[in-house]
Amino acid sequence: MIRITATISIAEDEITERFIRSPGPGGQNVNKVETAVQIRFDAVNSPNLPEFVKARLRKLAGARMTRDGVVVITANRFRSQDRNRSDARERLVALIADAAAPRKYRRPTRPSRAAKERRLEGKAKRANVKKTRSKPGLNVHS
Repeated sequence: MIRITATISIAEDEITERFIRSPGPGGQNVNKVETAVQIRFDAVNSPNLPEFVKARLRKLAGARMTRDGVVVITANRFRSQDRNRSDARERLVALIADAAAPRKYRRPTRPSRAAKERRLEGKAKRANVKKTRSKPGLNVHS
């Protein structure tokens, strides 16, 4: 079992791994060894994820989730299979943990009366400065 949070864990057999050739520089090694890993996790059909986590995971995963609800993560940052495998798993765990974290709701706030008065005083001062810059006799609004 892979522990995500205190209440959520996923089974090892829910994750499928496939090793692919890693793109980029690397000499002969890149042409011979499949070091990059692509892991797939069927989030929609997972019995271990609550429905709210699945819904939130769909939003957070974005392009990393297929239409069928499978999360696909490709890791090719390192030059060894083992490090790429652990990197991909860590990224999957972090993604699911983000989806499981409770959302912080914003409490709507309003400016205080003093803040409104300060804003209006500042506007009045600025208007006065601009008014004094104009040529005499052209003050239409006074």
